[in-house]
Amino acid sequence: MELINEESAGELLQAQTHVWNHIFNFINSMTLKCAVQLGIPDVIQKHGKPMTLSELVSALPIHPSKAQYVHRLMRILVHSGCSTGETLEDEGVSMATNSTEDA
Repeated sequence: MELINEESAGELLQAQTHVWNHIFNFINSMTLKCAVQLGIPDVIQKHGKPMTLSELVSALPIHPSKAQYVHRLMRILVHSGCSTGETLEDEGVSMATNSTEDA
């Protein structure tokens, strides 16, 4: 009887893991969609080098009240591997895209 409960608990954990993976994959794809709609990759590429979060926010066509959410958006993009981020001493975060240019 105890073995059946352990198997049921394992199956339940696997099912929950499967659901959570789908939820987080949805978040990653929606974050990427939002970044593309805001033009974040284009802004960073036009800048020509990694830029700080404050530079990125000032270059985006967003209302100032929404600027605080760009940090969250970029954190998800960095975590999912769509962008790179590096902590700087005085400016916060430096952002760069992972894209490569054609030679």
